[in-house]
Amino acid sequence: MTFTVAFAGKGGVGKTTTCGLFIDYLIHAGKYPVLAVDADANSNLNEVLGVEVDLTLGDLREEIAHAEMADPSPIPLGMSKQDYANYKFGDALIEQDHFDMLVMGRTQSKGCYCFVNDVLREQLRKYYLNYAYTVVDNEAGLEHISRGILPPVDLIILVSDCSRRGIQAAGRIAKMIVSLDLKAKDVFLIVNRAPAGELNEGVMQEIERQNLKLLGALPHDDLVYEYDCAGKPLVTLPEDAPVKLALKKIIEKLNLP
Repeated sequence: MTFTVAFAGKGGVGKTTTCGLFIDYLIHAGKYPVLAVDADANSNLNEVLGVEVDLTLGDLREEIAHAEMADPSPIPLGMSKQDYANYKFGDALIEQDHFDMLVMGRTQSKGCYCFVNDVLREQLRKYYLNYAYTVVDNEAGLEHISRGILPPVDLIILVSDCSRRGIQAAGRIAKMIVSLDLKAKDVFLIVNRAPAGELNEGVMQEIERQNLKLLGALPHDDLVYEYDCAGKPLVTLPEDAPVKLALKKIIEKLNLP
């Protein structure tokens, strides 16, 4: 069985960077193969990991959902939607040495998507069982998990910046996780971009007020900014980069299987 880790947090807090570096840690620790799933429509996990995306599952879902209205139809004559989805799903899987990646892509527009979502759900179930870990970069609403399209989650990591508002947003997501009954075994918080990796008393008080379990804090790292500006994949940061060293210590606390 795959061990599923989901990352969530409001936009702009470094969630995708943290998720990508988490995947990089797993690979360097020999905990692979990993299935990386970008489930945030506004995310760019592929850029953090340094891979190109040609087809998203959102593209495939739109294509199948509107095939009957297209002229000509993208689905060959005599082929069912189910068979076409099976055929095309492999094109959406980005294969790398130690990890593969799927991008969920845009959210669905008007129309009925029940059948297509069921097809994607079944395809994902077939695939993720082949991986030691499935790591999902989610939007704040956790839409794909709550709809059951993505696999059940073992661990949810909330990411916030070191502001009270960021911690409050993480607290709201934590409450939503409970209301959605996602049944995650653990929910933890990582605070990103902390000056010198330290959190001040006000932030610590807000974490306690929101009843969040703090896993650790990542320091502000100028190298992250430099690599991002240069368009370099952040997983290629040197192993002694402050953010990588700090994240390694944080992940080791989890005693991952």
